[in-house]
Amino acid sequence: MKKNVFGIILVSVLFSCNGSQEKKVEKASIIKTTIAKDSLKEDENVANVSNEEFKKEFDILIPRSYRTYDAKNPATSLSEKWIELYEENGTYYLGKANFKTEKDFDECTGDSLVSISPKNKVIVFMDLPELKTGSVKSVKINKRKIWPKEKATYTFNNVSYAFRAEGKVLSQFKTDSDNDGEEIFKNVANYKLYLTIGNGVEKLLLAEDSFQDTFVELLFAGDIDGDGKLDFVFGANRNYEEERVILFLSSKAKNEDTVKKVSEIAVQFDC
Repeated sequence: MKKNVFGIILVSVLFSCNGSQEKKVEKASIIKTTIAKDSLKEDENVANVSNEEFKKEFDILIPRSYRTYDAKNPATSLSEKWIELYEENGTYYLGKANFKTEKDFDECTGDSLVSISPKNKVIVFMDLPELKTGSVKSVKINKRKIWPKEKATYTFNNVSYAFRAEGKVLSQFKTDSDNDGEEIFKNVANYKLYLTIGNGVEKLLLAEDSFQDTFVELLFAGDIDGDGKLDFVFGANRNYEEERVILFLSSKAKNEDTVKKVSEIAVQFDC
């Protein structure tokens, strides 16, 4: 009888220990997330720290396939009233959306797909019909990926735009590039991208805690809204099963020395 009582007490103690360990792990995970968000300095001004806090001013889409959820598909909102930013022979243009849509089937989700197939080489579609169509002044991008401890500077209308990056490089390796060569790819955590315009104050433009085989890439730098200042389109996939694009416009910024994040689209294609 004593042996049975001792066995019951021992099992109870072990179960209690295991339960407390699980609670500690869960709590530690929450603290880690909180620290990542609170790591921003008090004077850092970023358009969006978490997706929940960001409210886009208008919709954007990218030329790809979109999944249908609850009988709704993002691709069906695209119309000829939208404006597309596209490239042709090294020059960028704004024009009325010129595209066709095709229905397909997603074997991963077992549901339908709608694909946007543009006539031109489109970077992004924007539900902003007031934009003026025609050629767009832009700068040649000499560094699409700005790794931690690196800088990149562009000059537009005699004003400098200086990017500076911070972050922790976890590892790096050689990979094939689009130019039939090799480049160094880095696994980065706690990434921050800053922008200084002219003699203005440095602003935090973009912050990401982690990436999974992906990184931030500058897709376009030019005057989309026609105010004589640079606007930016970034690719910012957080993992290899996501395509994410972020649009920054200068005319929407409250402070004339900076730009503002106005819209974002993130498409998951995990299986």
